Amino acid sequence: MWRTLITLLRPYAKKVLLAILANVLMAFFMVINIPLFIPLMEGLFQTRKEAVSPPTEPLQFSNALQHLLYQLDRFLQQYPPSVAIWWIVLFIVLSFFLKNFFRYLSLYLMAPVRSGILYDLRRRLYDKLLLLPLYQFADRKKGDFISRITSDVHEVEWSIINVIEILFREPLVLLGSLLFMFLLSWQLSLFVLVLIMLISLIMNRISAKLKRQSRDIQEALGQISAITDETITGIQVVRAFGAENYLKRIFDRWNTLYRQRLKSVLRKKDLSSPLSEFSGIVVVALLIAYGSQLVFNGQMSPGAFFAFLFAFYNVISPSKSFATAYYSLQKGIAAYRRIEEIYRLPEERDDTDTVPFRGFHRTISFKGVRFQYPDTDAEALHQIDLTIQKGQRIAIVGSSGSGKTTLINLLLKFYYPTQGAIYIDDTDLRQIRRSDLRKLIGLVSQEPILLNDTVYANIAFGRPTDMHEVMAAAKAAHAHDFISQLDKGYETVVGDRGTKLSGGQRQRITIARAILKNPELLILDEATSSLDAESEQIVRQALQNIMHQRTSIIIAHRLASIRDADTIVVLDKGKIVESGTHDQLLQQKDGLYRKLVQLQELK
Repeated sequence: MWRTLITLLRPYAKKVLLAILANVLMAFFMVINIPLFIPLMEGLFQTRKEAVSPPTEPLQFSNALQHLLYQLDRFLQQYPPSVAIWWIVLFIVLSFFLKNFFRYLSLYLMAPVRSGILYDLRRRLYDKLLLLPLYQFADRKKGDFISRITSDVHEVEWSIINVIEILFREPLVLLGSLLFMFLLSWQLSLFVLVLIMLISLIMNRISAKLKRQSRDIQEALGQISAITDETITGIQVVRAFGAENYLKRIFDRWNTLYRQRLKSVLRKKDLSSPLSEFSGIVVVALLIAYGSQLVFNGQMSPGAFFAFLFAFYNVISPSKSFATAYYSLQKGIAAYRRIEEIYRLPEERDDTDTVPFRGFHRTISFKGVRFQYPDTDAEALHQIDLTIQKGQRIAIVGSSGSGKTTLINLLLKFYYPTQGAIYIDDTDLRQIRRSDLRKLIGLVSQEPILLNDTVYANIAFGRPTDMHEVMAAAKAAHAHDFISQLDKGYETVVGDRGTKLSGGQRQRITIARAILKNPELLILDEATSSLDAESEQIVRQALQNIMHQRTSIIIAHRLASIRDADTIVVLDKGKIVESGTHDQLLQQKDGLYRKLVQLQELK
């Protein structure tokens, strides 16, 4: 945990060191004004009877206070008491000004450190999300990821980072004040420390469960975020099926659990403040009772005792900060460990023996491919042997769950085959870097994926290009006409997931994106299955443009869209049961493809 934080602080080492220096100076000016209260009190109440005796030994740590008081007394002896007090007040005001100046300077220097660490945390977490294998997104709810990159990182900001600032500042003030207290009276200082240690033991017992409970709170909050995200995403389906009450029950269950856990944590947290205040009063009362006896016995002057009380006040404030910081630290650690859980997840990595790859020239071959998803009992693909020639248009059909999408996921290296291998020309797919492989592939999926950005940005999709190339791609995708009629044309923002556009318009933008990429291999995964007849006809024309003289793999439920395919492969329960052209497959009287065609009333 702390090693990771040190790693995060390393890029900001210069600012951190300057902030520490500013905190040292702040602590110095905070502590240096404590002895000024001795002559101030003695002057106000006229308790000083004679000048301070000069030190008999050279300046050392043990007699530093005596030397300081002697020099201060020599200066004040030059003036009458009424004027000397003004000098003391001026010194106190100046020391407090410098203390607060350096305090602000330390905060000013730490501001870019705080924001920078949070930026690094979020960037690293987001970069990690982009590298996770697909099964990680299937196993976890989307809202849980969102909760970790937002609320958990926010919790780190308001807890751990604040604790870092406290650790830079408060120990110096605490150490300086304690040293001054021991120089004034080691007996009284030991008495105070024993009382503080007893109170700290009580506080630690109360805070013992905060760490575990804080983690439970963050987990419940992640579930609430996930349910909320799923509800908003599927609100139309929720209302259409009248599932509002069902989702309310799920939400209320997690919300109730969050309330119960939060209530328990808040009660422990809220107990710390009144208990700390009462304990402080008890310590002060006992301190006054014991210290007054030292004054009455002549072991300490009234002015020195008042300065001791002021130093003790400087000890109490950091002690309270540590008590508050402990609770915040537990919440921050719990949040950070949830973030670290994502950091520790395995990434989608290439094999170490990858080879240079510059596209394919002859064939894509599946040889004895088997695949089984993690945590499942049955194989999704069984003994797949398939060869796709360059420039060939191949269609893959079959009922839901037959393995069509799984086949594509293996080709895209989202997963590795359990057995067998996939080859591009003579190169095993495992030896091809994912980045090289995916450069040659264009994907048009059933669900158009659009960013809440402009039409231009969604077509370019991060590729370096200009408006002329984007417009040419849109024209080829039969999208230019409707884009030109939008309020701001290509600069129109399409809304969240493209909600400002119709289904056909969204799909044509994704086709334009694929055309702009100009891939060697085009994959169409149910690209027209969710469209109405008119939109499907327009999109199909656009797809014909992009598939012209290009190797294409088409997954389709609507069999009319694949009648012109060079080869149609029929999958059933993870196996290839038929293959051939449309006419050849129709001639097989008991064939599965013929049955599928008849079900769709195609002749």
